Amino acid sequence: MEQYRNFNAIIEKAIVDNWHLDALTDYKGITLQFHDVARKIEKLHILFENGGVVKGDKIALCGRNCSSWAVAFLATLTYGAVAVPILHEFTAEQIHNIVNHSEAKFLFVGDVVATIIDEAKMPLLEGIINIPDYSLAVSRTEKLTYAREHLNEMFGKKYPKYFRKNHVSYHREANGDELAMVNYTSGTTGFSKGVMVPYRALWSNYDFAEAVLGDKVKHGDNTISILPMAHMYGMAFEFIFEFLHGCHIYYLTRTPSPAIIAQAFTDIKPAVIISVPLIIEKIIRKKVLPKIQTNKMRLLLSMPVINKKVTQRICEHVTGAFGGNFYEVIIGGAAFNQEIESFVRRIGFRYTVGYGATECAPIICYADYKTFAPGSCGRAALHMEVKIDSPDPENTPGEILAKGPNVMLGYYKNEEATRQAIDADGWYHTGDLGTMDSRGNVFIKGRSKNMLLGSNGQNIYPEEIEDKLNSMAMVVESIVVQRGDKLVGLVFPDYDEAKEMGLNHDDLAGVMEQNRMALNDILPAYSRLSTIELAEEEFAKTPKKSIKRFLYQ
Repeated sequence: MEQYRNFNAIIEKAIVDNWHLDALTDYKGITLQFHDVARKIEKLHILFENGGVVKGDKIALCGRNCSSWAVAFLATLTYGAVAVPILHEFTAEQIHNIVNHSEAKFLFVGDVVATIIDEAKMPLLEGIINIPDYSLAVSRTEKLTYAREHLNEMFGKKYPKYFRKNHVSYHREANGDELAMVNYTSGTTGFSKGVMVPYRALWSNYDFAEAVLGDKVKHGDNTISILPMAHMYGMAFEFIFEFLHGCHIYYLTRTPSPAIIAQAFTDIKPAVIISVPLIIEKIIRKKVLPKIQTNKMRLLLSMPVINKKVTQRICEHVTGAFGGNFYEVIIGGAAFNQEIESFVRRIGFRYTVGYGATECAPIICYADYKTFAPGSCGRAALHMEVKIDSPDPENTPGEILAKGPNVMLGYYKNEEATRQAIDADGWYHTGDLGTMDSRGNVFIKGRSKNMLLGSNGQNIYPEEIEDKLNSMAMVVESIVVQRGDKLVGLVFPDYDEAKEMGLNHDDLAGVMEQNRMALNDILPAYSRLSTIELAEEEFAKTPKKSIKRFLYQ
């Protein structure tokens, strides 16, 4: 593509321009400045070279978010190798499969992952490197072992008069189609596919973020990385953009609970917040709604004269819960609950909802909060085209198709799946169903593969039913499944609240039956629930917090 700019050159420039600024911090731990990142990258390049890594070789990374993970990723790209990020929540068998399928030469592992993998089941690896300190967990060549033991000495010999800005020189990709990453999708329906992400897709996503946030977020501003960097959403918009823009990124290095995240927002006061709906919904439900769902507050909200001042105060309270310093909260990865969206919209909270896919690295649609149409997921993002495969896109849902530099090269070693996903004209078929209004706003109706067929051939979108059910009393989360010609709601209830209220299992069942009747009153006959069943524990989820539906069919 004509306007494509060399991506590794942008990494190089970001490091040199921000040399003495703070770059990466493990929350309540160490901070690396940009020059520290450059030194560590250089040392890893020495290790790669002595480990026999050549340009185009695969290097896998599997561990929780932290500064050392980020540096290892940057070192991989700037060396000219291909990064294979692996979600640390994957099982040992999945990790082995991905390492073997990708033919990775090195594997970086976090402290927890290191305890579950079996090196014997990954015969192609030359070495396994511990992410926290880059020590060797496994070395299969003497040269690699020697290089790690003498790394500081080798670094000193290469740069005898100290390592300076002018020494920062990185691999220049040949063109935008050169492979940068293979990202294995979390996939809610079985075995993951390796998405081949070219440099043009990384550049295009960065260029988009720079265009929409570059003048809102300043160099040196604080940001928080909550989503896994091994997932494209967290990678592109909580790491790559911020690092290249000269921001200071804080990593929540342990699996973050809503309480830890809320505390981090208060401490760090991020300039922009990137999140999945579940995190926003939990903080609002736990920290905000209990304080405003009082009789006094309801009375004040119902009085027109006072209403505006009250909603303004509530908005200030909600904004404060997220640190109070952000330009906007960008939500993506899954559908936003309509009750919560309606609430934050009513109080004037600065939020927007985007849409993407790993196959587009990831952005497809976005709109700034000032022009965002409620209920939508924005409009086609910079550099991208979007259309609905429907004879009447405004009224009849059809598959959402996307085209542009963000689109992947294809699935690694899977030409058949690639042909199914990208048509002859270059359109990526998302598998999502949606409509588009006259202004180009896209409204997602559900996954085409999740769509259920009613007894008379009606299309039933379970996500729309679940969204309504999730807003009802004592419901934490739900899935709607089809059994024969009946629809059944599986609900994980709020057991903590039930315990506080002294409710037993039968009481909860009674609440759910009332919910079912209320829900059916607002649904068409063909999509009504025949029964609701209680789940004993939370539903299993992918790392981007989508429920693994295939486990519950």
